[in-house]
Amino acid sequence: MIQRVIFQGLLEDLSNKEISLIVGPRQAGKTTAMRWVEDRVRQQGTRTIFLNLDVEADQPFFESQQSLVNKLRLEFGSEFGVAFIDEIQRKENAGLFLKGLFDKGLPYKLVVSGSGSLELKEKIHESLVGRKRLFELPTLTFAEFVNYRTDYRYQDRLPQFFQVEKNRSEDLLIEYINFGGYPRVVTQARLEDKRSTLDEIYRSYLERDIVALLRVEKSEAFSRMIRLVAHQIGQIVNYSELATLLNISVPTLKSYLWNAEKTFVLKALSPFFTNPRKELAKSPVLYFHDLGLRNYIGGVHGALTGDANLGSLFQNFVWRLLWEQTRIQPTALHFWRTKDKAEVDFVLETSGALIPVEVKYRHMRQPQISRALRSFISAYQPHQAWVVNLDLSSQIQINSTHVRILPYYQLIDDWGKLAATKPVKS
Repeated sequence: MIQRVIFQGLLEDLSNKEISLIVGPRQAGKTTAMRWVEDRVRQQGTRTIFLNLDVEADQPFFESQQSLVNKLRLEFGSEFGVAFIDEIQRKENAGLFLKGLFDKGLPYKLVVSGSGSLELKEKIHESLVGRKRLFELPTLTFAEFVNYRTDYRYQDRLPQFFQVEKNRSEDLLIEYINFGGYPRVVTQARLEDKRSTLDEIYRSYLERDIVALLRVEKSEAFSRMIRLVAHQIGQIVNYSELATLLNISVPTLKSYLWNAEKTFVLKALSPFFTNPRKELAKSPVLYFHDLGLRNYIGGVHGALTGDANLGSLFQNFVWRLLWEQTRIQPTALHFWRTKDKAEVDFVLETSGALIPVEVKYRHMRQPQISRALRSFISAYQPHQAWVVNLDLSSQIQINSTHVRILPYYQLIDDWGKLAATKPVKS
């Protein structure tokens, strides 16, 4: 089994009375996570029940709150028990349903999962304010992927692994950029099986989330939008141009993009600006949460060649590393572009400070600072700037800004500590 960071967090949360709510994309491992926790709970002697709204035999227990209460009382009586509820998005008014259960003050812990459509369809977060603890489970992080691929031999010393095993590390990087982190895809050996699984995941997403639950009328236009965006990673979104290509209105396009973001397929990054006359202030750039899905949609799954393709995907990969940390750090993530087209890939706003981040898919031999990054440094005089590359670790000073040249893997280990580190004088 692939070990996930979320496992221990869910186990520890059982002592809290709030509902443990797990959300994330389809087939990212939510059911596996709940089964892992259930197994540990049972080993401790606590009674459990596992209900799945996709299972016909379980559906009668969700006809009303009282029906479920009766079932839980039958299983647990008046003693503590843990109820695992999978695919809660199948329940109409799921948020209100769970709110009513929680407010009954039952002596049971609820651990609930739902796909990304849950928030859209039921506005569940509004219904459960103060009644839930949210766990977001994406596809495998790069660290989880590498740990699995190396049989967990280096899980307590990954930084050393990347430094010593450079060739193997880069092979794993290319594999992850090619195939992404869906657990079923990662565990399959044959390319044909990986493609078949991603095809199943994507079709299920379109049919069950986009059409059936969200009732998007023009599913073909939605699918074409995702395909077009797959070839525009990190590029400024031109709403008018994209809407014209899809033969839909701009408001419809924005609704589709919002749906894709809330279902954990895309992420829109807004621009950082202080001077809208000189800097881009509105149009976002888009990244994919999972590069394997992006490559399948873009028709290049398992067939990436050339630095041009890998360069944009490496930038998406670095976005994913940064995004993973923003989930646990009080940090905003943007990009920066002037109307003269000077552009910095990412701008972190953390603890009142700015950190511009430039991404270079290359084996740097010496520090290289682009004109665009120098422009940002000149305009904002940040304490730090980062240049993320494949393997060079170095540093230089530009005026009052300490520029760190970082191998990508240094972003895996808590970059909040890196951001807080004082410059080292050389």
